[in-house]
Amino acid sequence: MSVDFNGIGQGQVNTTRTTADKASSSQADKPAVSDQAKAQSSSARGENVNLSKEARNLKQLEQKLGDFPEMDDDRIEQIRTALENGTYKVDAQKLAQKMLEMDNSIFG
Repeated sequence: MSVDFNGIGQGQVNTTRTTADKASSSQADKPAVSDQAKAQSSSARGENVNLSKEARNLKQLEQKLGDFPEMDDDRIEQIRTALENGTYKVDAQKLAQKMLEMDNSIFG
């Protein structure tokens, strides 16, 4: 059994309870043993979730990115040292080019 949740929003969910829903909700007050039995019977019926190839690739990429630090501490230390020594040089041509590229990507 597969369920497609795409396109379901707040206004599309029917929240009106029927008599059958009320009867089943009173059964939900029973101990959690019945919930466990339902979960076991669901798995016995073979219900499962299959991820698309793209989703599996994204998950692998996420795991690989998690291995990298958020900041390059060595590069930060190099820049900090260069600033303290007064040896840090800004390439104006490169900076201007990057600004133009960013402007182009934003405004087209």
